[in-house]
Amino acid sequence: MIFTKYSNTFRWGIIIASFAIVTLILWKTYEFFQHFKDEERAKMEIWSFAQTDLINSDDNTNLDLTLKILNSNKSTPVIEINKDGSIGSYLNIDDKHFSDKKYVANLVATFKSENKPIEVIFDNKLNSIIYYGNSPLLNKLKYYPLALLLIVFLFGAVIFFFYRSNKNATQNKLWSGMAKETAHQIGTPLSSLIGWTEILKAENTNPDYIVEIEKDVDRLKTITERFSKIGSLPTLEKADIIKETLESYDYLKARSSNLIDFEINVPKGEIFVNLNKQLYSWTIENLVKNAIDAMKGRGKLTVEISQLENMVKICVSDTGKGLLKKNFTKIFEPGYTTKKRGWGLGLSLTKRIIEDFHDGKIKVLQSEIDKGTTFQITLKRAN
Repeated sequence: MIFTKYSNTFRWGIIIASFAIVTLILWKTYEFFQHFKDEERAKMEIWSFAQTDLINSDDNTNLDLTLKILNSNKSTPVIEINKDGSIGSYLNIDDKHFSDKKYVANLVATFKSENKPIEVIFDNKLNSIIYYGNSPLLNKLKYYPLALLLIVFLFGAVIFFFYRSNKNATQNKLWSGMAKETAHQIGTPLSSLIGWTEILKAENTNPDYIVEIEKDVDRLKTITERFSKIGSLPTLEKADIIKETLESYDYLKARSSNLIDFEINVPKGEIFVNLNKQLYSWTIENLVKNAIDAMKGRGKLTVEISQLENMVKICVSDTGKGLLKKNFTKIFEPGYTTKKRGWGLGLSLTKRIIEDFHDGKIKVLQSEIDKGTTFQITLKRAN
């Protein structure tokens, strides 16, 4: 109970603590790198002193320590360039490329960028310059923070995708549970209404009344079927998208205000897609009702179907209040609404129907404040 109440605080606490730990590790790694680099510098300065001592020596006596120091360098790459620009000596470098002057120049430039060169002085005159690079161990240590960041990034990505998948699974269970329960709750009074309709027929009630009641009963059946299908994986069948769109369009147009100017543009012929008819009609209904609400019951609504080689696009446009670009994806989130009495479920249901059940795409194609919005559905054509 306590964890649930303060789960957001715990989550942010873990994130901040993880960030602090990673930052501390990176900082300590950087400090260790700099310390190791300073130690290599000190060793190379001693090595250069030994080189100077060897040059200043008149004979080969008492050079044991000098030679030992010079031979102690087993890892740091070194190039000694004489004052005339020729190569004096080199250590820990593959010599097969040394005939290539460009290669040597690039290597010297690299060493110079990594470490400050050391001058070798003889008789108060410049004798040569020692260029040295980072040792293999130092280079590995240099890339350690990047490797650590990569590991942290991958670990964070795994957590994010796990959290997202878990969240989506929870939402799917919630959607399914609510949809099935709604279908079940509607089913009981619907059965009763059907029974009462038959009784009214037997009582010689005005047939016009019964016709209207039956229309509402059929409508409730459609709604029940929609909720039943969205609560589980619906079956798709090959259907003409133009015919299904026109049926939904005509139904909504007949029941909408005369202040709405309806327009539909569709290609001639048939375009077949794998479709669940009830859920697709629900999608069109949600988009049209959303457009009418955005126009506050007055304006122009356009439905347009266009086809590509393998795809079909259905656009629903209105002349309503429009959307800010930052809300183009947010409006499909469950619970997001701009209406005072809205639940924020219509467009999220639409997205679920198109993307999860029909393997299509839905998006806000374009929108301008006080000019209108266009939603676009993209579906694959059936073979």
